[in-house]
Amino acid sequence: MMQAIQFASRPAPAFQLRETPRLPDWQNRCSSCSLHQLCLPTGLGDPEMHRLDRIVTRRRVPRDSNLYRMGDPFTNLYAIHLGHFKTHQLSTDGAEQVTGFQMAGELLGMDAISTDRHHCGAVALEDSEVCEIPFARLQELFIEIPALLRHFHRTMSQEITRDQSVMRLLGNMRAEQRFAVFLVNLSTRYVARGYSSTSFRLRMSREDIGNYLGLTIESISRLLAQFKRQGWLQVDKREIVILEPQTLKALAAGT
Repeated sequence: MMQAIQFASRPAPAFQLRETPRLPDWQNRCSSCSLHQLCLPTGLGDPEMHRLDRIVTRRRVPRDSNLYRMGDPFTNLYAIHLGHFKTHQLSTDGAEQVTGFQMAGELLGMDAISTDRHHCGAVALEDSEVCEIPFARLQELFIEIPALLRHFHRTMSQEITRDQSVMRLLGNMRAEQRFAVFLVNLSTRYVARGYSSTSFRLRMSREDIGNYLGLTIESISRLLAQFKRQGWLQVDKREIVILEPQTLKALAAGT
């Protein structure tokens, strides 16, 4: 999701499950969350939102910890409250393929609904918090609150569209266009959350970005240097400032 730019490099994490503490019930409320317009409760009235509150548990997920692993049984959906995650799959020989980067207000775990097992793993890119939503109890609410089910269907549709966009990204775009799409996508998602559309920090490593975009680490470094040299970006390690947003959008669109 280049003039000797250095990204902080870390040894590969052991990806061991850690104890992830739950937060007190009073901190679990969808009704008081600033992200509820991006998450499942969007469009719900207070009575419906309070019913959703009763089934949600918020928990912390330390950096580099697995929220769930590929192949784990499916019991919960997870709405990201704070932080960033990456989803990834492992091949039979242990090679990792990054399948996406998720941020606050987005749902994790929908890949497992059809088979009751997760098709990918989810790892916290920083200390994060998620709202844990038992799917069996959520299904009961779908029957009682049709508006909640309609929004869930919209969310699933957006997830399918995003997957299709990734396939197009990896299929027929040249490297510069792939990287521009990645930056424009991050910009759009950040501004929807009330953050700057032109200044943000890359939470993922250059290795993960390259893996996701089907490019080498060296290509990501070269593209960052190129975009900086052309005056499109200002770069300081992982800090990015987009100086020419319209140029990047045009490049992402292939024009």
